Amino acid sequence: MASESTAKSEASIAGHLNETVLASADVEEFLHELARVSARSLSEPGDEVLCGVTLLRHRKAATVASSSPAAQAMDEIQYDFGDGPCMTASREQVTVHITDLEENERWPQYSDEVLGHGVRSILAIPFQLEGDTRAALNLYSHRPGRFEGRVLELAQDFVSQTSMALRLAVRFAHYSDAAANLKATLETRTVIDVAVGVIMAQNRCSQREAFELLKAASSTRNTKLRSVAAAIVDSLGQGPAKTHYEG
Repeated sequence: MASESTAKSEASIAGHLNETVLASADVEEFLHELARVSARSLSEPGDEVLCGVTLLRHRKAATVASSSPAAQAMDEIQYDFGDGPCMTASREQVTVHITDLEENERWPQYSDEVLGHGVRSILAIPFQLEGDTRAALNLYSHRPGRFEGRVLELAQDFVSQTSMALRLAVRFAHYSDAAANLKATLETRTVIDVAVGVIMAQNRCSQREAFELLKAASSTRNTKLRSVAAAIVDSLGQGPAKTHYEG
């Protein structure tokens, strides 16, 4: 019965996170909810587990989420040193389990700093994502050996269950960024085209000649082409040129 109850609980958590992907405004919001759910699921009365999520894109920390300010502080210590269990788990896609920081010989300065905050055990588990994106779930406890046995298995199962939701969130963020970039490109193209049209009308010249005049003005003023074009369009007194693109 306990196993069945646990399975239902894990399925419920995974379902909740999949719904959160659709409701979240961005990846950061989703990751914060993921960290809070993870901490609640693994904590016990009087024995709080701290949780952070490290997201690396192009091998640089892009987003950090946490279940609490204390968890945030633990992650930030690691970034200050430039390495640690969670960044290693993300980069190398391996589970890093430190049962007792007092006996850990790797990252000695980092370990001393975290021990100063009362943390004794750490578990960092990588998510299975796509492309160059890397992420890991970071768990901290004030008890040594906190993430052994069944707790370790549960944490690994939880990461496996939620990897799909995180893949969706990252994918949505990628599409959103692409749409925003496309919109910006189209808006820039629109204002330049309008400015070229104004120059053609004022100078009775061809489109190529008008564009060369625009480029020459940009070079002479040491100003971006779009800025010079926007100034020309604004001088008409009809407001900025707009594109009808909708992402």
